[in-house]
Amino acid sequence: MKRIILVGPTASGKTTLCQRLNGLEQVYKKTQAIEVVNCTIDTPGEYLEHRSFLQGLVVTSVEADLVLFLQDATAQRFLFSPGQAAAFPIPTAGVVTKADIATEEQCRQAEELLALAGADPIFRVSSLRGDGMEELLRFLDPGRGQP
Repeated sequence: MKRIILVGPTASGKTTLCQRLNGLEQVYKKTQAIEVVNCTIDTPGEYLEHRSFLQGLVVTSVEADLVLFLQDATAQRFLFSPGQAAAFPIPTAGVVTKADIATEEQCRQAEELLALAGADPIFRVSSLRGDGMEELLRFLDPGRGQP
């Protein structure tokens, strides 16, 4: 599986996605520092929310193969800048989270904003229910399910 770094605002679902990707029990926990779980680097939302910490995300990303920008489809704010993916030295994909509780319009808007930030491809998931996870896992581990 690709080594990934999860980047997104507080409450965007980074830790829940990390737990789902790694087959861990779904337990709410506020990430206070950068944490490595198997091939997943989980980052605090404050690293995106406070511009003075952004460089920490870029530096940490050199330990990964892929950046995943996460956007809660139900959120009222969007913190990624247009073209922000270009700041990272590795490819960037996007994940629209909480798709199970969002409207179709909210999901489409989140996808458009992630694309504007430079994320490609973009996936819709519900980390709690598991919706969309198989497609994301196939992308992260192309050999998945192969004999």
